[in-house]
Amino acid sequence: MSCVVWEVSSLSIAPRIRNVESHTRRPRTFAYTFPYGVKNVPGNGELGITKRGRLCPKAVSLELPLLPFNMNEVLVPSETKTLHLYEARYLALLEESLLRKKLFVHFVLDPIAISNSGGEASFAARYGCLVLIESIERLDVGALLSIRGIGRVKILKFLQADPYLKGEVRPNQDMVLDSTTNITSKVLQVKEALQSLNKLEIKLKAPKEAPLQTSCLNSLMWAQNELSLECDKDFVPSSAERVSFAAFQPISGSAQSELLKLQEEKIKAMNLKDTMQRLDNSLELIKENISMVAAKLAIQSLGIQ
Repeated sequence: MSCVVWEVSSLSIAPRIRNVESHTRRPRTFAYTFPYGVKNVPGNGELGITKRGRLCPKAVSLELPLLPFNMNEVLVPSETKTLHLYEARYLALLEESLLRKKLFVHFVLDPIAISNSGGEASFAARYGCLVLIESIERLDVGALLSIRGIGRVKILKFLQADPYLKGEVRPNQDMVLDSTTNITSKVLQVKEALQSLNKLEIKLKAPKEAPLQTSCLNSLMWAQNELSLECDKDFVPSSAERVSFAAFQPISGSAQSELLKLQEEKIKAMNLKDTMQRLDNSLELIKENISMVAAKLAIQSLGIQ
């Protein structure tokens, strides 16, 4: 399974961050100047399902550190990412996260056009994902983190700008409209399809040290296990919802165009509130990936570079 390390560095911009998921009403603004940038460095509680859904009128909320990324870096539940943090502000964010049960929020800044903004950049805070720090490696310069997306969250408001962003978030989960039987059947189909994709993908040429587990299978194995997180259970999606995100992972050796398409699919998946629809979309994506990997294997067998 290939790995990508996201190196968090400095790029000075002065955004106006809007703590909204949509533009259905006038959003509040939060002025915040921060050095931010991400460089891509190549490298290596299960809950019951009900027809009424899982949103609660008095949903709980948490105050957590927030780490922003660009729009092409959406993180979905079940996905893993490796981060290299080395600036003082991000190391401070790490220390607070460790005090908050290894949790923080990964979200993206979506540039938006605002009239009479005086030339100041404006952004909407979108696609929040609660993440768990699974491992930490202290380095001579900074720290290397492995994080896992847990579930979607909505940023209600920003509470702090310096030395890092901090805000109040609440869970943002699916409304389950289909019967448990229908969803269970569809989940089984997705699991079987991901297993088939994994068997094909591990046949692609890869370094000898590469594990015999792809990104998709890694996400699936996590998604189908019962979770025991030290946070309110409302922040943990159902097993079916977790599995519905497992297919939205990169395939080994993906071209840039394929990665861009995957980002589009991830955004669609994050916007959906229907578990069954996302499971259907997952199956379509898996079928496309199986065809793509099969074609690459055919080329590989012919010795064509």
